[in-house]
Amino acid sequence: MSATTIPSPPSSRAGTAKKAVIHRMVMPQHTCPYGLKAKDLLKRSGYEVEDHHLTTREQTDAFKAQHGVATTPQIFIGGARIGGHDDLRRFLGKPVADPKATSYRPVVALFAMTALTAMAASHAVAGSPFTLRAAEWFIGFSMVVLALLKLQNIEGFATMFLNYDLLAKRWVPYSYIYPFAEGLAGLLMVAGALTWLSVPIALFIGTIGAASVFKAVYVDRRELKCACVGGSSNVPLGFVSLTENLMMIAMAVWMALAAFGLVAGAGHAM
Repeated sequence: MSATTIPSPPSSRAGTAKKAVIHRMVMPQHTCPYGLKAKDLLKRSGYEVEDHHLTTREQTDAFKAQHGVATTPQIFIGGARIGGHDDLRRFLGKPVADPKATSYRPVVALFAMTALTAMAASHAVAGSPFTLRAAEWFIGFSMVVLALLKLQNIEGFATMFLNYDLLAKRWVPYSYIYPFAEGLAGLLMVAGALTWLSVPIALFIGTIGAASVFKAVYVDRRELKCACVGGSSNVPLGFVSLTENLMMIAMAVWMALAAFGLVAGAGHAM
């Protein structure tokens, strides 16, 4: 298809409503998600949208060559090319996420959901979301989900973990064992079973983890990414990862005391 078959951006006309032109890929087996997001953003920003579909690879390549661009969608406002989806957000004064920026959002989302899940389970079992068991389940669920995230890409986790864990640096296989151990301890804690196994595991990996994070961040002053939510995260190593390990230690101590009847725990089987 020749480039002349592709609609050109219209010239701006005085006195007309806000109007935008978007060229986006809409093919039988692929609809560009950024094109959909850009169109929605334009409409929500009060623009009348003239929507042009690029329905074949040939048409898309011809459009890119005609306008000297490498990607689609492309948005035009007032006859001037704004650019793609991120460029449109900047044009409209909206923030654009930096994929390389550090963020605590994954950890906040994780702990919020595990806390709500624990409360929901407590409500289903005991009729109230605010129980001692809910607090125990929160830590157990958090350990299980943290292990799940690590196991999604265990090679990526191990690589990042080796940057700071004291034991893994001396014995590399530990970086692969860790997420399995964390997941197993978390599952046993949720079940309240085999305390004789879950408590030593949680104490061991939690203590080494806490010491490793404390040394790397607060003694050596290193700026590293945390492997706590997997190997592809941008969560900074520090308070969150230290909290993860301290929670494991606290839960292990609590369960051990409850198992020996020294505190009024929710009941745990040795």
